[in-house]
Amino acid sequence: MSLENNLSLLHLVRPPTAGSPPTAAPLLILLHGVGSNEQDLFQLAPAFNSRFTVLSARAPNGLGPGRYGWFQVEFRPDGNRPNLEQAEASRQQLIKFIGEAVEAYQADPRQVYLLGFSQGAIMSASITLTEPDLVAGAGLMSGRILPEIKPLAAPPEKLAGKPFLIVHGTRDAVLPLSNGQASRDYLASLGTDLTYREYNMAHEISRESLKEVVGWLDKQLQD
Repeated sequence: MSLENNLSLLHLVRPPTAGSPPTAAPLLILLHGVGSNEQDLFQLAPAFNSRFTVLSARAPNGLGPGRYGWFQVEFRPDGNRPNLEQAEASRQQLIKFIGEAVEAYQADPRQVYLLGFSQGAIMSASITLTEPDLVAGAGLMSGRILPEIKPLAAPPEKLAGKPFLIVHGTRDAVLPLSNGQASRDYLASLGTDLTYREYNMAHEISRESLKEVVGWLDKQLQD
């Protein structure tokens, strides 16, 4: 395993090992949570369908040794305040990175999937809602949708039928369950192809929720 620096974001790669030829493989991009790094979700790569080229990207904002974020968050008694300028800059950088990755790894541009945890889920939602032509579907693990991204979302007809998966813990104390439920209601109102699941877990990825994610991704490749 080596850290690749050939694109605008540092990332780890698991090449496809079965199914589609490497020049037409579906692409799965993993986006980690705040304070983590590209190695976190990459540990899950063996669980994902072997037809995928799997990339795990490092967020651009350094928060400390080995700790990165897509945007900084100010924790306040009256609610958390995200750095919206950083969030927008990361959204733009990820849009660029997706295009670079499709070209560099000769992936199928019609089969690009995003899978994010926590802040990575926030970014996955932001990109898919605003640039639905770039992303075939998105998995949101223990995340939320920024209210500020809704005015930038593509027209409902562009998002109708777009596959989304939400998995959220009923005991999540970092981003409480209400965030997942609000995301569910919003995506349902847009007519997306939504799968929503709640699990008896905290702010984490459990064995059961990972099984749901893997099954959902497999289904996307079969459709």
